[in-house]
Amino acid sequence: MAIKAAHHPLVHDSALKQTCGAAHYLDDIPEPKGMLHLYIAMSTQAHAKIKSMDLSPVISARGVKCVIGAKDIPGHNDVSPFGGDDPLFAQDIVEYIGQPVFAVAATSRELARRAAQLAIINYAPLPAIIDIAQARQAGHFIEKSKTMAKGDAKKAIAKSRHRTRGTLVIGGQDHFYLEGHIAMALPLEDGDVHIYSSTQNPTEIQHLAAHVLGRTQKDITVEVRRMGGAFGGKETQPAIMACACALAATISGQAVKCRLDRDDDMIMTGKRHDFIYSYECGYDDQGRIAGLSVVLEARCGRSKDLSGPINDRAMFHIDNAYDLPTAHITSHRYKTHTVSNTAFRGFGGPQGMIGIEKIIEDIAFNRACDPLDIRLLNAYGPGKSNKTPYGQKVEDAVIKEILQDLATSSNYRKRRADIRRFNKTSPVLKKGIAITPVKFGISFTKTFLNQAGALVHVYADGSVHLNHGGTEMGQGLFIKVAQVVAQEFQIPVEQIKISATRTDKVPNTSATAASSGSDLNGMAALNAVQKIKRRLAKLAAKKLDCAAKDVIFKDGFLSGNGKKISFADCARNAYEARISLSASGFYKTPKIRYNPVTLRGAPFYYYAYGAAVSEVLIDTLTGENKTVRVDILHDCGRSLNPAIDLGQIEGGFIQGMGWVTTEELVYDHKGALKTHAPSTYKIPTIGDRPALMNIEIWNKGRNIEPTIYRSKGVGEPPFMLASSVYCALADAVSGALDYQVYPALNTPATPEEILRCIEEGLQYGS
Repeated sequence: MAIKAAHHPLVHDSALKQTCGAAHYLDDIPEPKGMLHLYIAMSTQAHAKIKSMDLSPVISARGVKCVIGAKDIPGHNDVSPFGGDDPLFAQDIVEYIGQPVFAVAATSRELARRAAQLAIINYAPLPAIIDIAQARQAGHFIEKSKTMAKGDAKKAIAKSRHRTRGTLVIGGQDHFYLEGHIAMALPLEDGDVHIYSSTQNPTEIQHLAAHVLGRTQKDITVEVRRMGGAFGGKETQPAIMACACALAATISGQAVKCRLDRDDDMIMTGKRHDFIYSYECGYDDQGRIAGLSVVLEARCGRSKDLSGPINDRAMFHIDNAYDLPTAHITSHRYKTHTVSNTAFRGFGGPQGMIGIEKIIEDIAFNRACDPLDIRLLNAYGPGKSNKTPYGQKVEDAVIKEILQDLATSSNYRKRRADIRRFNKTSPVLKKGIAITPVKFGISFTKTFLNQAGALVHVYADGSVHLNHGGTEMGQGLFIKVAQVVAQEFQIPVEQIKISATRTDKVPNTSATAASSGSDLNGMAALNAVQKIKRRLAKLAAKKLDCAAKDVIFKDGFLSGNGKKISFADCARNAYEARISLSASGFYKTPKIRYNPVTLRGAPFYYYAYGAAVSEVLIDTLTGENKTVRVDILHDCGRSLNPAIDLGQIEGGFIQGMGWVTTEELVYDHKGALKTHAPSTYKIPTIGDRPALMNIEIWNKGRNIEPTIYRSKGVGEPPFMLASSVYCALADAVSGALDYQVYPALNTPATPEEILRCIEEGLQYGS
């Protein structure tokens, strides 16, 4: 039987178990005898001094076994990824509503919650800075502003025949993973702790738990089998729950679990950064951009978290798919008394990219032409410098070809003309359409994070145990890496056991993020497999009467010189010959180089591309809107698993659609998040999915870099395809204004925002 592993649409390894409810998540692990439940008490003030805190009523409450706060930490009161500014528990001062103040471990979660409410805390309120405008006025920065430049944009804009300027308010977004934040810590002998955590970054949890407990990393083991979604929200944020559990378990000597409910989760943990994007652009009669000046302002929250690299990536993606002759980009990172914003699918890229798409639409409107023509005119490709504003050469500039292929397959130009005819005869309902591209850099912008390890065991019966540093959050990483191992050994995927990610199996791993999970862990696993294959080939060569280099692994056998031996028999022979059947693998991404001070270099190994056409319908009386059709063409290189990748493309797009349409975060003037539950925060549902979604993987795709089987990362890039929904909604609003005005539409484009734009446009037109 022919072995077909890599490049084939194999089913997700957990799909059947998830569908049947049999997949084990952290909360499904049997609870150890005497396990305690932890509740984390949160600040009710956005900015205040803690005058006094009486926890004696909490300590004496029914069921309470342990109460912990800053004074109980034996190590360092810090759970930040690198900034040193994120205390596990507030000490003397609180800086956002929802900041952990203390925690209660009790015999049940409800008793812990009730006990926490008995605390008597006296606050002395301080002035609170809540939004970007307040932070700008106060000059309240989380870190220094940065500037990136290519040529003299100011001069180019001044000399341009035409100019456009404007401001785009870009909303934040909650991750809304199905499985909320959860952790469980088991105290072991010698003061060691075993932590189960729903985290994308087990090594960071290991490091921070050791940091808080005053221990070394060898004393802490972190394990995670799967998460029920993460989207970046479980890259740094799980440290609060995991470290609090580890501390309580160490003090009480009992197992401790913390499971946040949805409201507490949304209030306590970080979001996607909201931005204000201000721009000025100069262009010629044809719509060719000569110069672009952009100022990015981001609400970072109370601490640095990952705001530095997130804002850097926003700067890197200002160009999106367009070759800008000159550009000047300034990034302001503001500190506010709100929750620290954090990683989210795209990691700042979407906030940088959506602005240039609005600018392209502005230019097309002003020149009275199809925005697709302006996109093709300015896109990276033949005849262009193909140099980004940060100095990296775009080696495989294929975006024009993808745009043209999609425009043809989706019948974009005819549909655009049909929509304009429809809008002339429809007084209330208006349609809009847009086609937008994506160019997204793949790699961590912190160079040292671009590394991975793997561990592969072959057992004497020919079965294989696979472990690596990547985490499974539903994206299909585990099955993809298993496919790599199966392809190399030429055995069925069913012969491979995929085990939970553990820091005592593969050490010093990076977060599963930056769309690099398959790239890094697939190559690390390949490295381990190749070591074992060399040993097996050397042994088999003796039995096959051939040279080791002539031994071929194919369809479950090792063959050579017209003879063959099964993989299982060879494994048994190797065991009996005392040949090691275990190997660790390692991989580091080549070629990348980047100076974070000058913002110059090549931070990305390669780029992933895609394009989408979205068609929308709006009701001009209510502002309600719906995406009715989407056509997507996305470049996955040589896809490792087309079924998994198609799912990622669809899911990423829908999540992006939610970001630009319905997912609105609302804080009141005191800094309290008012949209902290499904009743007030609206993610897309099955009813919001476009009735017609045509998704294709670009069949010409092939990574020019030697990634794992020439594939490309596909976790984050599809998210930005939803810029087409935003542009289509703006096109529909313009249609409501008889195409006399192009609206200053902000995101999310809620019904209220659409009605505001229509009303302002009517006033402007009159």
